[in-house]
Amino acid sequence: MMDNDVRHLILRVSVKMLTPLIVLFAIYVQTHGEYGPGGGFQAGVILAAAVIVYGLVFGPSAAVRLAPPIAAAALAALGVTIYALTGVVGLIGADSFLDHNGIASLLQLQPSTGQHIGIVMVEWGVFFTVAGSLVAIFYAFMVQPVGIPDEVFEPDESGDSAA
Repeated sequence: MMDNDVRHLILRVSVKMLTPLIVLFAIYVQTHGEYGPGGGFQAGVILAAAVIVYGLVFGPSAAVRLAPPIAAAALAALGVTIYALTGVVGLIGADSFLDHNGIASLLQLQPSTGQHIGIVMVEWGVFFTVAGSLVAIFYAFMVQPVGIPDEVFEPDESGDSAA
């Protein structure tokens, strides 16, 4: 029985130390996605994985304290809004949805600069949408099924500290 407690302690300490590093890596993948492998989708999955792993180790209540469900929904909605507005700006400026030359013409920039701004905005929209959606899906799967006792879903009382 003692070995099991030590394993849980090691797992909890490891996840608590790695979660900020996972979030930092997600931001790195997002910001460097246009120069190498990565981008909005991959970074969104990595960010959501940080919340999901934290929730699996510390329990559903700790995950909800780390990233409230309303924040996940708001993040997904913000991402869709950014994506749509980027497309509408292209529609206004160049008569084509997601035509990033429209951004350049509206802001009176070089076409390559407009392309760059448009791509970066779309990637941030995808990042927010994917991260928020995956966390929301995780929360939807966390709902306790009928007929399973509460003890199965409650975290161990000995080490539930989410901050």
